[in-house]
Amino acid sequence: MIQHINIQISDKEQTREWYEKVLGAKFLDRGPELNRGQPQLRIGSGEIHSSHTANPVPSGHFALEINDWEEMIANLDELAVPYSPPANREYSGGHSTYIHDPDGNMIELVQHPLGLKDSKGKKAELVHDANSLTWDRLPGYGPST
Repeated sequence: MIQHINIQISDKEQTREWYEKVLGAKFLDRGPELNRGQPQLRIGSGEIHSSHTANPVPSGHFALEINDWEEMIANLDELAVPYSPPANREYSGGHSTYIHDPDGNMIELVQHPLGLKDSKGKKAELVHDANSLTWDRLPGYGPST
């Protein structure tokens, strides 16, 4: 499991708003100390942390699994977020495309509609509940739930 990735950003509020609107990210209230220094977001069971800098250097790219491809493309179109021409993944019937956040970090959006199977060939489910996992923390670092 990848616990989190870190991206460089130039504007904390702009980044938070963009990730919430475009990708459905959830802001993680980690208390004043962490919120001030490193805004953190959750998408699925993974986290995106950010480092504020005047001149961010964009990441290579990271990929996000999309549950509903048509809904995601419609959202990108509605928000006027540019994306590369979607590619079809012949091996799975899925799709992929690339977008960039406001600081130029590249994000690959992928969909595998056939789903996952474990090493024994049994179908496995992805967790799409943003509240399904949380790291335990000391008192004073965000909500108690």
